[in-house]
Amino acid sequence: MLEKFKDKRILILGFGREGEDTFRFLRKLFPEKVIGIADKSAKIRKPDKKTKLYLEKNYLKSVKNYDLVIKSPGIPFKILPKSQLAKVTTQTEIFFNNCLGKIIGITGTKGKSTTSSLIYEVLKRGGVKARLIGNIGKPVLNLLFSAKPDNVYVYELSSFHLTNLKKSPHIAVFLNIYPEHLDYYKSFREYASAKANITRYQTKDDYLIFNSKDKLVKEFAKKSSAKKIPIPANLRIFTNIRIPLVANLQNAMAAAIVGRIFRIPDKKIIQAIKSFKSLPHRLEYVGIYKGIKFYNDALATIPEATIAALDILGDNVETIFLGGFDRRLSFKNLAKRILKSDVKNLILFPTTGEKIWKALRLASLAQGKKLPKMFFADGAKRMKFSSSTSPRYEGARYMKEAVKLAYRHTRKGKICLLSTASASFSIFKDYKEKGDLFKKYVKRYAP
Repeated sequence: MLEKFKDKRILILGFGREGEDTFRFLRKLFPEKVIGIADKSAKIRKPDKKTKLYLEKNYLKSVKNYDLVIKSPGIPFKILPKSQLAKVTTQTEIFFNNCLGKIIGITGTKGKSTTSSLIYEVLKRGGVKARLIGNIGKPVLNLLFSAKPDNVYVYELSSFHLTNLKKSPHIAVFLNIYPEHLDYYKSFREYASAKANITRYQTKDDYLIFNSKDKLVKEFAKKSSAKKIPIPANLRIFTNIRIPLVANLQNAMAAAIVGRIFRIPDKKIIQAIKSFKSLPHRLEYVGIYKGIKFYNDALATIPEATIAALDILGDNVETIFLGGFDRRLSFKNLAKRILKSDVKNLILFPTTGEKIWKALRLASLAQGKKLPKMFFADGAKRMKFSSSTSPRYEGARYMKEAVKLAYRHTRKGKICLLSTASASFSIFKDYKEKGDLFKKYVKRYAP
């Protein structure tokens, strides 16, 4: 396996979850090889004596000293010297080039985790030897040691996994493309092009299941050589079947189509979808406290995801938490959707809280509609957030105040929704911390 790596000097670039998995994989293959590890963190410790560390601000300078660089997803290609890019690869590329089993790849700006999980449950119910990997499952390289031709790998593929990939999965599921990660990519076009790699290298023997209502996805599908299956508006098997709230119809349709490709009976497909449980932080029902229904949609990090949450939950949403890290996204459509809703209270986090409020005021003037009440999550009586007033990772302080405000202003029988339409990194470590803090303080302040 991977004999071509044997005589190369190898550097692992980024030593998080995937980097550690890459190290274990390489060490099994090459017990005596000296392996380089480069990371901007100063907290990395040597995994063994046969490693060299390159840490902190000069960590990228080590790239030129190695023949092969295995990059972690969180490190953008754009920060690497162009002269060195030819020797850079990724876990995803190595897995695709060496996996004996079939790969089902799922991508989309939103919905890929739920769809991947649904496909996995459908295949499992149908007796297929499936593994859930990638963003939502395990890192992939060590699975190569046990991979067999009858294994099926359900791979949730982010744009980071797909960037520079030169091979596409046997079955690709392409859900949607919205502006996202514009701090990582040079432009939206570059981001969309990375997503398109899921189908770019497919052949006539492969399958592309795609959302034909998304114009950009439809454009990429036209260029694909695969057998194209648009996700339909409905399937007969779903007649009179209630789809779980956490799995919208598009997710369920995509999973059903994959099930049919594997000739799984419709009865088993329906059983798998009906029994599907909510994934944490994705329109997760927290419970009823003081007569208020609370929903945790912490992974709604773009406006389109929050719009979808409002569409699903309907007019009972009275209070919504909005705002976070600024990725230069437009909130114009979100503002219009909020003004069409029965939302009465906005609880705003820095730093995009101000941008969202400005978008709402402009939309209100244009449409002649009344604005909801607005509250800043830290309770300060000011109209502007700045970096000095939003210290990183003080999420607990902000969330405490936000939840108190929600209890104070949301009526019984109504919904309070955490769906911020922004990334989490201005005050929270990540979306998981944001969602966990929301659930914690909702329960704490309920009695």
